[in-house]
Amino acid sequence: MNSADQPAADVVVALTGDEKEDARVVFGALRTAFACDRAADDVPQEVVEGRPTVWIATFNVSEVRAEPRPARLRAPVAATLQGGYTAVDSLRKSLASAFTVRMVGTASGDQEEEVQLRLENRENR
Repeated sequence: MNSADQPAADVVVALTGDEKEDARVVFGALRTAFACDRAADDVPQEVVEGRPTVWIATFNVSEVRAEPRPARLRAPVAATLQGGYTAVDSLRKSLASAFTVRMVGTASGDQEEEVQLRLENRENR
């Protein structure tokens, strides 16, 4: 199978929350696993203090670099993943190695899906 026959490997990740630090933690965990369209020093910025903000980055999941380690969030983060079914599933699994991932909703299309997740700290076991 050549690359033209393979499903798209890009997943758009949109994070919503009150803490830019939490967005930085989530994107950092994902950068451990996948290539990103943003430079490592391109960290989330707060637009209006005290108001929820949406941070967006695109990750290419065609190659997994490493599994993210558990990371700590200050508060739960809402994440929306959009891309091909296999690509979204791969990214969701990587998130689950760093956070507790709760499915909130999905919207399915012919070749893509959108998944809404809630990311929380993993409980100690």
